[in-house]
Amino acid sequence: MSAPASRRVNVRTPEVMQLVQAEVETHYRSALVDSIRKGGGLLTVGNTTIRLARDFGFCYGVERAIDLAYASRRVFPDRNVYLLGEIIHNPEVNRQLSEMNVISLPVGTHEEAVAKLTSEDVVIVPAFGAETRIMNIIAERGCMVVDTTCGDVMSVWKRVRKYAVDGFTSIIHGKASHEETRATSSRALGQSGNGQYLVILTLDDVDYVCDYIRKGGGDREGFITRFGEAASPGFDPDMHLKRIGVANQTTMLKSETEEIQRRLRAAVIDRDGETVGDQNFQVFDTICGATQERQDSLFDMLKLPLDILLVVGGYNSSNTTHLVEIGEKQLPTFFIRTAECLRSLEQIVHFDLHLKQEKESYTQKLASDAPIQVGVTAGASCPNNLIEDTILRVFQLRGIQEEEVRAALAAVATY
Repeated sequence: MSAPASRRVNVRTPEVMQLVQAEVETHYRSALVDSIRKGGGLLTVGNTTIRLARDFGFCYGVERAIDLAYASRRVFPDRNVYLLGEIIHNPEVNRQLSEMNVISLPVGTHEEAVAKLTSEDVVIVPAFGAETRIMNIIAERGCMVVDTTCGDVMSVWKRVRKYAVDGFTSIIHGKASHEETRATSSRALGQSGNGQYLVILTLDDVDYVCDYIRKGGGDREGFITRFGEAASPGFDPDMHLKRIGVANQTTMLKSETEEIQRRLRAAVIDRDGETVGDQNFQVFDTICGATQERQDSLFDMLKLPLDILLVVGGYNSSNTTHLVEIGEKQLPTFFIRTAECLRSLEQIVHFDLHLKQEKESYTQKLASDAPIQVGVTAGASCPNNLIEDTILRVFQLRGIQEEEVRAALAAVATY
């Protein structure tokens, strides 16, 4: 029996999008950031220099998702408009949608909430996509659907579906609880539901899997207990690790995904030999282009003199988190949600990736009387207005007012 078809609606009419783009421009754009970018990403005022990464902030997929969400509210002004979770992982953007009366259905309660919707309701699918079982319920309820799923995410779905058809287990590098990975895992089951998947996050996870592959077995119950819901229902490592195909959450750290691919391939070849091993292993690069660009841009910026790095974005943003991981290996790095996290020259409120919580830290980096270079970057879900706020806050704390910053920019532009 085939799954019910969704009532997908097109809200991208020219007249609507003209209004939407003007509204989005007001909420999220920054002329100041655009000007700094045009000047090579560098701005010095007095003894304070701001250096922006070459690529940061909204990507095309995020911009498209936000545009479609805004358009949905305009096209259906008198209907209930629901959003599955968050449109992207940024609290400012989700707050704006909430103020527009777009009703968020929190992750974890989708199934129960969606089952109560009617054919008069509009459901926005976020950029991460949604699990097939949720989409089937939406279709059964007859809801109108505005699908903002990123094209890069759908490319991963296509790959894992093919793995299922070809009899390969999908090994997915990602966070098992993340909306995107949950959506991808559901596609890895295939149309018949007989496909298999295993989600791995860390290099310790992959080493555990590789050891099991090389030995051709091991502590089966221990394996199942370790991965739990990160594996498909009925997953049996003795059966389902014979032929594997690697995919990933699109926002993972590129270098780590590549290392996971290398280790898994080596394990399969050690078990099966080169010829058969290559037949039993498949891989497809599914890191999104925007994620790669932002990571590569940060690596390039870190080759230049910097005293401190500020990474701006939502704390639950995967691609932003990986920028923090890159930065903190080289210099003091602070993951801040907004400019308000810069409490003073010495006090910064930021998210600690290792403690997995927000905390206050004290640093003398911004308080120095000596010339200072501050690096600023952001993941694909952070709007430029938050970058502008951060830049102006750094200058303000350093005794440089907004008027001086804008005058310096104007002088550079006319030079």
